[in-house]
Amino acid sequence: MNLSKIQSKEIMPGYHGKMIHGETMTWAFWDVEKDAEVPEHYHVHEQIMHVLEGTFKFTVGGNTNVHNPGDVVIIPSNVPHSGKALTNCRLMDVFSPVREEYR
Repeated sequence: MNLSKIQSKEIMPGYHGKMIHGETMTWAFWDVEKDAEVPEHYHVHEQIMHVLEGTFKFTVGGNTNVHNPGDVVIIPSNVPHSGKALTNCRLMDVFSPVREEYR
C-alpha cells in the first residue's frame, strides 16, 4: 500500500483525509484548508494528533493552544475538542478504536 494511491475524502468542509484502517485503529492523514474549522465534538475514540505542516488552533477540554509542525496533542476519549486551521495544514491523527464512519 502507498499513501499516494489512497483516495482522499472530504470528511467535512476543508478537511480532506486519507484513511488507513487496522483491526483496532484508524490512521488519518489530513490536508486542511486555511480557515477550515472542526466544530466542538467528542467521541469514544482516543485520538492523537500530530501537526506535520502549518499552524492549527486546537481546543481540548476547554484549553486552547496554537500548534506548529512537530507538535503532538493527545485527546482522551469523550473529551470535547474543536479546531481551526490558521494556515493550510497537514495533520496526522490516530484513532482507537477504528473510526467506522471514515471507511
